Formats: sequence, structure tokens, C-alpha cells
Amino acid sequence: MSKVDTKLHSLNELDDINKELIPLKEIADRELASIYGLTGMVYTPHLDIYMQVCLKRAAMLVCLKKQGIIPVTDVEIISAELDVLHKRVRSKKVVEYKGNYYIRRFTPLKLSKSGKSVQKWAKFWLLQKSEEGGVDRNWESQVHEIWPAYFLIRAVEM
Repeated sequence: MSKVDTKLHSLNELDDINKELIPLKEIADRELASIYGLTGMVYTPHLDIYMQVCLKRAAMLVCLKKQGIIPVTDVEIISAELDVLHKRVRSKKVVEYKGNYYIRRFTPLKLSKSGKSVQKWAKFWLLQKSEEGGVDRNWESQVHEIWPAYFLIRAVEM
């Protein structure tokens, strides 16, 4: 990953990058769907370009939030509070916070050179619809939007 961009951004730049993401998302989704059933090395240029633009957009969002131009989301606030309250929670553990249930998830963030072991894990919280229910998809999409670097390593079953 590259360093965080220190240049200040504007809402116009955010609109431009959002427009750039729409066609890239469609192409990346088609490319990801076409991977299934293949073996060997898989080349995914459109998926890679889409993720690079997502990372740029996330950096712009952080910058705009630091400037106070756009507000910090509930996802970020609640995730930070849960991180403080539950520092040592294991993966898939459900906790209750202010009447809602949240599940802790971990995904590989950095692999070893061989790709066989995980050197660093990404930690995030997902909102559950009920104590045993499924994950709230809106919350999950916001997590993907805020921290796209957490989801660069994709698990593709072949």
C-alpha cells in the first residue's frame, strides 16, 4: 500500500472519482465472476484498477472528513467505540452494544512471500440484524467503502 495522500481534496474530486468507479465496478464484477472454474494464474487487470480507484476514493474520504467537509459515519464511530471496549475479541464473536449486535471479523491483510501464511490481519465489525441473524448488507457495504484495503486479498474458490 502507498502512503496516505497529504494533499487536501474537494467534493468535486470525490464526485469525479465516484463517476470513474461506476463502469470499473461493472467490469471488475464480470471479471471476478469469470474467474470461477479456471485454474493456474489468473490475470485480473480490471479488478486491480477498480481496487486502486477504491483506495484513492477512501483516501479522499479520510481527507474530507479530517477537514470537516463531510461527517464521520456511524460505522466509523461505532467501530472505534467497539475496538476500545472489546480489544481482545476473537473472530466471529458477537457482542451487544446499545441494543444492537455486532460481530467481529478478521480478514487477511498481508500474506507471507509464499502466500501460505498471514502476517497481518484486518479487523472490523459488522452489524447483525439479530443475535443469531445475518449481517446487515448496508453496514457491510459501508465497511467496504471506508476500508477497501481490508478486502484486497480475495478468496476465489476454484
